[in-house]
Amino acid sequence: MATESKLDELIAVTARLRAPGGCPWDAEQTHESLVKYLIEETYELVDAIETGTRDDLLEELGDVLYQVIFHADLAAHTAGEQFDIHDVAAHMTAKMVGRHPHVFGEVRLETADDVVAVWDDLKAVEKPSRTSILDGIPQGMPSLALADKLLGKAAKIGLLDADAPQSIPVASEDELGPLLLAIVASAKAQGLDAERALRSTLRDLQSEIREAEVDARQTPFDPDSSDAGVIAFPAAD
Repeated sequence: MATESKLDELIAVTARLRAPGGCPWDAEQTHESLVKYLIEETYELVDAIETGTRDDLLEELGDVLYQVIFHADLAAHTAGEQFDIHDVAAHMTAKMVGRHPHVFGEVRLETADDVVAVWDDLKAVEKPSRTSILDGIPQGMPSLALADKLLGKAAKIGLLDADAPQSIPVASEDELGPLLLAIVASAKAQGLDAERALRSTLRDLQSEIREAEVDARQTPFDPDSSDAGVIAFPAAD
């Protein structure tokens, strides 16, 4: 008989905790009730990656893995879902193989940019119901991460010139951090909510992107036209 792996052992422990006669708390949980723990554990993993030790990383990866296994066990016993961790793994394996034709197929891709371009094309084929490059972007992302994501999408459709000179030049994250903090401090001193202000601006940006997509479907975008990079950012004083 094959020796049970440590991963199989964790799956079995999770199943026992949730089974009749196991832990009452575990048995009562739902996908929805666990969301806050998934978010918390994810941020703890981020902290471990950025500032933690090897042991911290090992522990926090385990906590996130446990969340995945817990949700899969829930699904295995929920009517209308009925998949388990093996189905999750099989789906992810198929996805990774399909998204990497340059590794598992005959396609030749030389650069990381080539890989990203093909990845986006394959994702569009896999999800034909999506009509916008914004579809699938979680709005609950931290606002700075969401801003970075949306600016990338804006550049992809020619709404933003990614190569244009920046109005606020910064050479490193060591310079960028204090600048961002100074902006937040200035907003706070004036009674303004920096988070709300950025999210409001991002909603406007998303509207611009969707409008540009509609225009592009009617008139294909010409990257050499004078209309490229229509998003304007305020210059630094």
